[in-house]
Amino acid sequence: MFSLPVPSRRESLRRQFTADGYVALPGLISPTGLAELGREARRLEADAVRRDFRMPCMGDSPRHMTTLGGDRIARDSPVIARLYEDRDLMGLLSSLLGEAAVAVHDPVERHVLNVLHRPGDTHGAHTDDYPLALVLFLEAPPHPADGGLLEFRPGRGDLGALDGPGVHRVHHRPADGYLLRSDLTAHRVTPLGRPGLRRTVLNFAYTTPGRQGATTSSASLLYD
Repeated sequence: MFSLPVPSRRESLRRQFTADGYVALPGLISPTGLAELGREARRLEADAVRRDFRMPCMGDSPRHMTTLGGDRIARDSPVIARLYEDRDLMGLLSSLLGEAAVAVHDPVERHVLNVLHRPGDTHGAHTDDYPLALVLFLEAPPHPADGGLLEFRPGRGDLGALDGPGVHRVHHRPADGYLLRSDLTAHRVTPLGRPGLRRTVLNFAYTTPGRQGATTSSASLLYD
């Protein structure tokens, strides 16, 4: 399912992750894995919920997206639930973090489906409850000018930093992944720019031993 970076590359990836709180993992999903996960996502999307609101605990930043929480995914997609706990994948995350990465206990937040599919759809400014977000791209706009870019500010967790200098903007393609130090790094997804575009991702949340429990109400508002 995954095409993981070879061990000889992991030290340089770890240094980048330590410096930026972000590391790109292009082509992380194998071609057969992308096809299988794409089928799973299309099936699950039939039960997903449209969200259009502003997140009160994240500076009233906008949410215009369609989502499905991890409890529903675990019930309806054993494939994704097994993938979340893949030993080789978690070994990679631990090596990039420099300490053990473990599964999140919260069944809602541990793995979620996020779909942007209308012009203007966006996942507004936020930080996450848990230290690590592994984002897997199943669909993505073809060009950076189409929107759907990850914006983040290395080393800054305050949401206002996303409107100042030093913001990174990254375009990803289907089958790509990235790892984000998501509790300490302010981030958001830029709005889709035109009809016909889709950005479908699985977001896998991980934590460290002894750190469980949400710190905000954002996940319950977005995925319950």
